[in-house]
Amino acid sequence: MSGPLHEVPVVPVVAVVGATASGKTGLSLELAERLGGEIVNTDAMQVYRGMDIGTAKLPQAEWRGIPHHLLDTQTIRDTATVAQFQGWARAACAELRGRGATPVLVGGSALYTRAILDRFEFPGTDEDVRRELEAELDRIGSLRLHRRLAGQDPEAAARIIPENGRRVVRALEVIAVTGRPYSASLPVLEYADPHTVQLGVDIDRPTLDARIEARVDRMFELGFVDEVARLLEEGLAEGVTAPRAIGYREVTAYLAGELTLAEAHLRTTAATRRFARRQDGWFRKDPRIVWVDHDDPDRVAKALAAVDAVR
Repeated sequence: MSGPLHEVPVVPVVAVVGATASGKTGLSLELAERLGGEIVNTDAMQVYRGMDIGTAKLPQAEWRGIPHHLLDTQTIRDTATVAQFQGWARAACAELRGRGATPVLVGGSALYTRAILDRFEFPGTDEDVRRELEAELDRIGSLRLHRRLAGQDPEAAARIIPENGRRVVRALEVIAVTGRPYSASLPVLEYADPHTVQLGVDIDRPTLDARIEARVDRMFELGFVDEVARLLEEGLAEGVTAPRAIGYREVTAYLAGELTLAEAHLRTTAATRRFARRQDGWFRKDPRIVWVDHDDPDRVAKALAAVDAVR
């Protein structure tokens, strides 16, 4: 008589989310070590080779021997759309789970994270429509295009900051191509795989603000200006996505004589703080996230308990 059948444990998908400088990297490494996992980067800018200091990319010497995926895969002239990132990250997760390794996703973009984890199908594109809208973006600016979007799809406009010209153009393109609101194509709160957990790093605003200020100070001390100057020589300004990264655009303006170094430094800090607030606002809207305090000595144990609950 054969013995009882034992279920093979399911390899979960784990995502560590939260604001910039909240402590996501440390938690992700702790979890990867304990789960026999590997890190999958979901930061849109860390895919670019050479963008190291300004993106707070973890040096390989600090990886604790844990493999990292989707770092340094693109040149600064390449685009990295949400749809592309979805494909890359899902393929990486499938490969890891196929050999029993837990993918631990780490990144601060709610849209990128949800595109990877949730049921989210991207509408098609139309190069002619896209070119026309990009030409308009160059001619009249993102604020006027955003007002047009608000007239056509108020819900989408409310989700996209007016300064993000690339996303405004994409929303208007989808409306033109499909005849439907862009907001109708945004992800719903339903995981593509139920064995998924999101872990949010909770941190109070004063502590986060202080961490951001210290991080930006450190960036400039480590040679951030030299990094941007080198990347400009390599074609940073000709890229579509990379030059819009926080800090890189401010230092580019300094190198062009449009700002003083002190102004570029201050604007980088302010822009990072604004971005962190938006990140927190986005993630707080997702009730599925299990939050752990950044300074809780039991945060790893609590995070592991949440992972076990979805196996």
